[in-house]
Amino acid sequence: ANWVPSSCSRTPLSMPPHAQDETLAPLVKPGDEWIPNVKLDAFKKDIQELGKELAAGQGPADVAHLNKIKRWSNTATFLGLFSMWLSPLYLFPAALLSLGTFSRWTMVGHHVCHGGYDNCASPRFNRFRFAVGNIWRRLVDWFDWMLPEAWNVEHNNLHHYHLGEDGDPDLVERNLKYLRESDAPLILKYAVVSVMIVTWKWSYYAVNTFKELKIKDRKNAGLPLPTLPGVKVSDSLTVWTLLSGTHPFVPVGEFFTKVVGPYLVWRFGIVPLTFLFVGNAFGVGSAFYWNAVLNLILADLLTNTHAFVAIVTNHAGDDLYRFDTHTKPRSGTFYLRQVISSANFSAGTDVVDFMHGWLNYQIEHHLWPDLSMLSYQRAMPRVKLICAKHGVPYIQHNVFRRVKKTVDIMVGATSMRQFPAMYDKPLD
Repeated sequence: ANWVPSSCSRTPLSMPPHAQDETLAPLVKPGDEWIPNVKLDAFKKDIQELGKELAAGQGPADVAHLNKIKRWSNTATFLGLFSMWLSPLYLFPAALLSLGTFSRWTMVGHHVCHGGYDNCASPRFNRFRFAVGNIWRRLVDWFDWMLPEAWNVEHNNLHHYHLGEDGDPDLVERNLKYLRESDAPLILKYAVVSVMIVTWKWSYYAVNTFKELKIKDRKNAGLPLPTLPGVKVSDSLTVWTLLSGTHPFVPVGEFFTKVVGPYLVWRFGIVPLTFLFVGNAFGVGSAFYWNAVLNLILADLLTNTHAFVAIVTNHAGDDLYRFDTHTKPRSGTFYLRQVISSANFSAGTDVVDFMHGWLNYQIEHHLWPDLSMLSYQRAMPRVKLICAKHGVPYIQHNVFRRVKKTVDIMVGATSMRQFPAMYDKPLD
């Protein structure tokens, strides 16, 4: 394990007198001994002071860094597009297309939509303009399976401000309850997870984010939510449950025409057409065209996998916490939860961070969602020191170790840690 100084690891710390009381000690499970020691007000103060300093320090260097990441992303995309007439057996056209799609979402779309560049970049990269409002903005800014307006609701609001709670729409342990509790052989569970990994952006994320947008729209309009027996608002929605008619919140036709349909038509219909004409011009018929289509399909499988590895693994594992209550944003408890329900990966250089989609700074990102990518690089060593000072666990592992921990949660082999209720202070 790549832990920060030993005072941050989950080894027993010296216990304060009240925690050593024999009537309380049995209520603290092994691995939770650090919890009674944390002074939330002091922890909050240090986190907020660092956040203000980082925000004040953003400027031209952050914009230049964003532009560099955009160039890297665009280069991968264009090289992939210009080479996708080659046989898929070459692999690199699909890999480049995959990387371009992955990086446009996880680094450009993600941080811009959070407002990380609102105060230092051009108006185009303002959270209220980028990729939203019409199909043209979606096409030129960030075109993917998910509708950006829906993702902004589901991710920026619900996930970030309900992390690890039942209100978190991305809570893996809750969303995969059916699989965890299934009596199916373990090998079959792993097969189900494998299918999810290569399809999850369109089979789960696109439809579930749209569900949250439709729920928000109905609430804002003062309309009651439709109901079906046995269906809860918090139930995750997939394409399969949508098509089965067992979930009432999303109109099937609107989902396909507004969310996934435009991307499907553009990506797999219009984009490869050029190579149909090129192939005919070079006397090879439709060979170039079908190579392009197959490369785009392979790229989609690859980018789903890459995104799963870098995204889904951020908040799942038997060393991360779940919570029974909701907490006030920017409270001491809120900041604590962002740390102990998140995991970071290897980090520190632009190349390493680019391949992780800048999701290897998940703890820092959850503490301050509206900062730039460069700010998270600056923040990481200082956040580690703050955690060490206050005895708060800071988890940073190789990403593939986190994949193993996440899949174990998905199939029911392990479970998340439950934060002890006696130390939970949601109203602090």
